This record gives sequence, C-alpha cells and structure tokens, in this order.
Amino acid sequence: MFLTKEAVRIAGPGFWHAIACDGCPTLDDLMGRFEQAGGRFLMYPICFDAHKIDKGNLLSNAEPGRTFAMWNWIGDDGATTFSY
Repeated sequence: MFLTKEAVRIAGPGFWHAIACDGCPTLDDLMGRFEQAGGRFLMYPICFDAHKIDKGNLLSNAEPGRTFAMWNWIGDDGATTFSY
C-alpha cells in the first residue's frame, strides 16, 4: 500500500489497537494477516516527515519512499490498480 496524508500513521506502532466493528476481526489481527501475506507499506516521505514519525519505530514491513520508488515497487505488471 502506498500511504499518504494521515494514512502514514498506519505504519507506526500501536495504531492498530482498535476494533473496526462488532463481529469484525481486530485491526491488529488484520494487520498481522496483511504482513503474513507479504503486504508492504510505502509511505510518501513528505507526509511521513510532517507527522514526525520515528523511522526507528516503523513496522517491519514499512518504509518511506517517493512516487518513483512506488513505480519501481509496482513493476511492469499490467494488472496494477490504483485508488486514491
């Protein structure tokens, strides 16, 4: 996932300690599933820096990177979808 604006907070510790809805898995559980499936977070550095997130406290599957890094990350797969 490419994170911008407030979404960069997702990659910091402790953000996922909540329940989305009655009967839903916890956000901690969903985050664990995402990571186990190989999910990665790429955070737009300007937004990341604006929120003063400590790089030493990022989730193991998260890193800052600009849009060029995002396109390299995506590769040449013709089935890529973006949603903003």
